[in-house]
Amino acid sequence: MTQQDTANRAASGTASGSQAVLPALDVETVKADFPILTRDFADDQRLIYLDSANTSQKPRQVIQAITEHYELHNANVARAVHRLGEESTAAFEQARQLVAAFIGAQRPEEVVFTKNASEALNLVARVLCDEHGSMGVKPGDEIVVSQMEHHSNLVPWQLILERTGARLRWFGITDEGRLDLDGDQGSAVGAGLDDLITERTKVVSLTWVSNVLGTVNPIQRIAQRAHEVGAVLVVDASQAVPQMPVDVAELGADLIAFTGHKMLGPTGVGVLWGRYDLLAALPPFLGGGEMIEDVQMEMSTYAPPPHRFEAGTPPIAQAVGLGAAVQYLNGLGMAEVRAHEQRITAYTLDALSSVTGLHILGPATAVDRGGAIAFTLDGVHPHDVAQVLDSLGVAVRAGHHCAKPLHHRFGVQASTRVSPYLYSGTEDIDALVDGLEYVKSVFG
Repeated sequence: MTQQDTANRAASGTASGSQAVLPALDVETVKADFPILTRDFADDQRLIYLDSANTSQKPRQVIQAITEHYELHNANVARAVHRLGEESTAAFEQARQLVAAFIGAQRPEEVVFTKNASEALNLVARVLCDEHGSMGVKPGDEIVVSQMEHHSNLVPWQLILERTGARLRWFGITDEGRLDLDGDQGSAVGAGLDDLITERTKVVSLTWVSNVLGTVNPIQRIAQRAHEVGAVLVVDASQAVPQMPVDVAELGADLIAFTGHKMLGPTGVGVLWGRYDLLAALPPFLGGGEMIEDVQMEMSTYAPPPHRFEAGTPPIAQAVGLGAAVQYLNGLGMAEVRAHEQRITAYTLDALSSVTGLHILGPATAVDRGGAIAFTLDGVHPHDVAQVLDSLGVAVRAGHHCAKPLHHRFGVQASTRVSPYLYSGTEDIDALVDGLEYVKSVFG
């Protein structure tokens, strides 16, 4: 790739981003905070990590926070009056406060720690639709999702159908890779917003940003319709929270789920946010220590949120690490992170367009788009693409990305996905494109 190609693409990427007026992140300074990005492979190949939609890398500030917790403050929370117990509890609850402020929650008690977004979504599906709960989902009621959902926001609702006899309906996807809200934009479903969300709808559960297509969905518009008919709106924000500023009050959702490991935090911790009045009306998900108010042999009463939904020992050190990740992102500024994501996404889309035989799934521009970019390459299986790229030090993902119905919609079994993040620079994308040309030469 020539220097002129790089310059042209950089100019294209800047022009395409709607927030290009914001100062660019200093990617090299950011990279220096991530120890793993200094790793070299054989033959002096540097690591080019483009799999952040799968999991993000961790800055040393997060690693140090977790290490310090284990070395100096390790104890269980809310169970001991000794000094370590008090320190650990304070650190755990401070992490809750940091997360609450990060997403614009009105109070920390609206933040429930889970082990990941999948658990948060399963929790929501189970307690919202419990036959003894306030929703009382029954045969004939409807739950609305979309064809672009991660399996974690589809399978839990399918399990609910088996238990309740409710019906699942879904938004189709247009050829461009956007939700077919009008029902006439080329999807096979043929039903739009007002047709799908009706008085029979109990729950609408949608991804905010697709982990395959990168599409940013119009959640506020959908929230308005859902609330018009009295439905609860659940949002899978796993790909959104790492990439853009979030204000849950402005979003209009009733419940959102996301995970720590995609936003620079550790594995083993996720978040469920919900309106406090809604959480307070929901039954527990799991039984055990700390989720109770009183226990008798005949019956128990339950603690208020969030502890009602945090049975047993929670992910303490993981929450501390997530709090450190939030502080790191706050230090960069989420508006700046979003602007960088749009710039690098625009640059990547333009760069990939130069590779003959490559077909992008999803929107072709960075407008209303996140950083995940999936594609197919004529004559080469996605796993082969990923394996050859790995031999060059370029890490991408291949497969169905836990979104089989989406791939079926586009007539493919699998795709290769690249997902740059705040530590990704244009030189990483240039190396990707050079690698793809090498892939073509290997299989040509």
